[in-house]
Amino acid sequence: MSKENPICQGEEMKNLIPQRDPIIQIDSLYNADETTCETGLTIKEENMFCEDGLFTEPGLIEHIAQSASAFAGYTAMKKGRPAPIGYIGEVKKFKITRLPLVGETIDTSVQIISEINNISLLSAESKVNGFLAASCQMKIFIKDEQTN
Repeated sequence: MSKENPICQGEEMKNLIPQRDPIIQIDSLYNADETTCETGLTIKEENMFCEDGLFTEPGLIEHIAQSASAFAGYTAMKKGRPAPIGYIGEVKKFKITRLPLVGETIDTSVQIISEINNISLLSAESKVNGFLAASCQMKIFIKDEQTN
């Protein structure tokens, strides 16, 4: 991960994902290629998913989903298309090793396992200070641009 020189960060992330404040749970896109991306989020005390100084389970799931969304948005942008809208269809094998603390940065790696029609199956690992915090598989349904 190139944290020093991200592809996209801060307010620019709104060009890649459909979410808006206060739900945004990603602040950097470090790298992206054909099948993988790396993202980050620095946990702030005012984050809606923080409780008692910890970033909670729903926040981790949302962060991973938004990492996948940023990946899809970046890929679409490179092709001159608008960022697609996706929906979490399924979360499997979700495992938390530890909850991140306020002030820590979550670094997440997303890998596309397969894509069929408008469905992407991905695996993700989120680390804090190089140590695994959470992992899962996620199925994302991408809204077809042709439908309303």
